[in-house]
Amino acid sequence: MSIALDDPASSALTTKVATAAAGLVLLVALLAAGAGAGIASLLGGGDTAPSATATASIPPAMLALYQQAAATCPGLPWTILAAIGTVESANDTSTLPGVHSGANTAGAEGPMQFEPGTFAAYDLPVPPGGVPPPDVYDPVDAVYAAARMLCADGAANGADISAAVFAYNHASWYVAEVLSLARSYGENQAQTVAAGTAGGIALDWALAQVGTRYIWGGETPGVGFDCSGPTQAAYRVAGVALPRTAQEQYDAGPQVPAGEPLQPGDLVFFGSGPTDVSHVGIYVGVQDGQSVMVDAPHTGADVRVEPFPDAVGSTWGGETYLGASAP
Repeated sequence: MSIALDDPASSALTTKVATAAAGLVLLVALLAAGAGAGIASLLGGGDTAPSATATASIPPAMLALYQQAAATCPGLPWTILAAIGTVESANDTSTLPGVHSGANTAGAEGPMQFEPGTFAAYDLPVPPGGVPPPDVYDPVDAVYAAARMLCADGAANGADISAAVFAYNHASWYVAEVLSLARSYGENQAQTVAAGTAGGIALDWALAQVGTRYIWGGETPGVGFDCSGPTQAAYRVAGVALPRTAQEQYDAGPQVPAGEPLQPGDLVFFGSGPTDVSHVGIYVGVQDGQSVMVDAPHTGADVRVEPFPDAVGSTWGGETYLGASAP
């Protein structure tokens, strides 16, 4: 079994993921939504293009390695390998103990964080570009071994991706984090056009923050956000500068005319009126007949995907849906 880095600095991102089973079910349902597509197809197969989020956050050599290794297991999305590599070692860029030498406090080693016995079970044959004998600290050997392990544990032919990830590290928060990151790393054909827009890039990035806790005034990925923190940060990744607060973002516009269809990445606003805007989220799309957004809702909750009313002026909790803007 592989174990994620057992260090407070490395776990700051992953431990923010919702651990409740209901939260995991909601996330998986979102990933699996749409025209009969399964989780594997939406997370990206071998021919799925890297999203802007992937190319911005994963070193090119590691990105290519994930794609090549995943191809040895039909049905294993390369995005899953990439997400695991991100969680375990920041794609071999982490300087924490156990990544490039030694072991972490849980005994895990290398960029994919294998226990020695587990790596030995999946380290052969030596892959193209690997080192003989196989070395757990060598990225090529480690990533190919991870692909073999996932394949053996349910990823073959896309049979049960979630089970394969759970077998890699027995924690529901880990599965949720990996699936969320994987979804942000790949584009299916329908996403390719949207991802070329600022809104599409911002949405991909925002969805990868699901599970991060709400902190008043927060604006740090993996640590905490208030409602306007992730919207500003997501659009910064997309190259668009937004002001800091929900009211300022609403005022900045441009407003989407009432009744006009929303596009993925549009900002949606709530409050008591146009001069009293108190909440903002990012429009995702329609799930089970309802419009859904990704947002940081309130103290005591995490960044999540949740429904909101379609019609401007409708009540949403104790607030009113005021409309949307398209930065």
